[in-house]
Amino acid sequence: MLDLSTTSPKPKVISGATGDWELVIGMEVHAQVSSSAKLFSGASTRFGAEPNANVAFVDAGMPGMLPVINEGCVALAVKTGLGLKAQINLNSAFDRKNYFYPDLPQGYQISQLYHPIVGEGEVIVEMGEGVARRVRIERIHLEQDAGKSIHDMDPHMSFVDLNRTGVALMEIVSRPDIRGPEEAAAYIAKLRQILRYLGTCDGNMQNGNLRADVNVSVCRPGQYEKYQETQDFSHLGTRCEIKNMNSMRFIQQAIDHEARRQIAILEDGGKIDQETRLYDPDKGETRSMRSKEEAHDYRYFPDPDLLPLEIEQGWVDDIAASLPELPDAKKARFMGDFGLSDYDASVLTAEVEAADFFEEAAAGRDGKLAANWIINELYGRLKKDEKELAESPVSPAQIGQIIDLIKSDAISGKIAKDVFEICYTTGRAPQEIVETEGMKQVTDTGAIEAAVDEVIAANPDQVEKAKANPKLAGWFVGQVMKATGGKANPKAVNDLVAAKLGL
Repeated sequence: MLDLSTTSPKPKVISGATGDWELVIGMEVHAQVSSSAKLFSGASTRFGAEPNANVAFVDAGMPGMLPVINEGCVALAVKTGLGLKAQINLNSAFDRKNYFYPDLPQGYQISQLYHPIVGEGEVIVEMGEGVARRVRIERIHLEQDAGKSIHDMDPHMSFVDLNRTGVALMEIVSRPDIRGPEEAAAYIAKLRQILRYLGTCDGNMQNGNLRADVNVSVCRPGQYEKYQETQDFSHLGTRCEIKNMNSMRFIQQAIDHEARRQIAILEDGGKIDQETRLYDPDKGETRSMRSKEEAHDYRYFPDPDLLPLEIEQGWVDDIAASLPELPDAKKARFMGDFGLSDYDASVLTAEVEAADFFEEAAAGRDGKLAANWIINELYGRLKKDEKELAESPVSPAQIGQIIDLIKSDAISGKIAKDVFEICYTTGRAPQEIVETEGMKQVTDTGAIEAAVDEVIAANPDQVEKAKANPKLAGWFVGQVMKATGGKANPKAVNDLVAAKLGL
């Protein structure tokens, strides 16, 4: 376990004209619940459907249509809370957040302001080996997504697609515990990883299924510590919210630009207006969108069409019992059971599919060797071909066969790479490749000794040089391997060369 009291990274410091400034960041992450139906209707959530194809009457705000809670979405929100070590509230309620926008046909969004389904939790964000930050989760609440306004189809008209209207979102609200752009990206990556392990959100940022509103403020060194002591947010400076970020790279860029913009204003004697801003990746800058609303601006009130949500502890316990092994636990197990390094274990647990692939390949085998073949050989080849692991032509079982052939001395490491290449391009089984292609390693010491004698006899000058400088014995090893087509057992060749040369 990491001792976070001693391993937390230092905050990002930006030097201004009048001294140093520190960044303070909080995030509101909107994660689309992995449900085939919407939060309050049976309409499909399938991505890529024709505009306005996935819309029920209640989603469109038709008169007299009443929302009906999707129990599956509630279960997945609870599961997410449990995965983030959060408090599950057995009693929660829905509220109406009132505002007008063309893609919000009801004229309000159903959300949970006063009584969220999930309370305080945490995410442990690793910032390098042995270094981590604990980011506190303030709450997770369920809410409806809005539709989408489209402005680029006709220069004189705007269009509205209501397919996303009513899709279930989990809004995961952090405390202002993030202290730099890199930490913000790492936090999103870790949160996405946990959600994907849990199966509660697919984490697809490109499709908008995971997006973040990023709150940024700057303060002088020492002010954050005062906030921690008093929980008085005034020590942190006025924050600005950057809306709808769906790229980790752009999140970092937006935070850096916004922090420097605020510092320049403050050092020029101005003040920061609390507002909502958008990030323009083409210009690399944030721009004002609107003044930042407070809760009272939305005239929140309890939704009269929905009863308070009451769940039983036994139901929560059943969900807790079904939780999968999460990334931190899996990483620790891989390091303990297979002897993997921190780096290798991190790579192999980054995605649940990669972890499953490794475990199948390494079952009953040398875990370090399996990790090496997957990370270096397979991942390297997939990257070259611009393929994902799910598209791999080589299966975990085939990786396992290659390892078995190496460990049994049937093939050398060099031959194994040739076997892998044939397997990758043809899909043939490694064992069959070795047999039919005549790639089996020569382990007959008599045959290897004959090859060594022949090379030594043909190169008397090199013999004298090698006796004077034992490092040159490698030349003989290379010649023997060449003479045997790379099939000779390398260890046997090295031992025989050394013995024959008297080294």
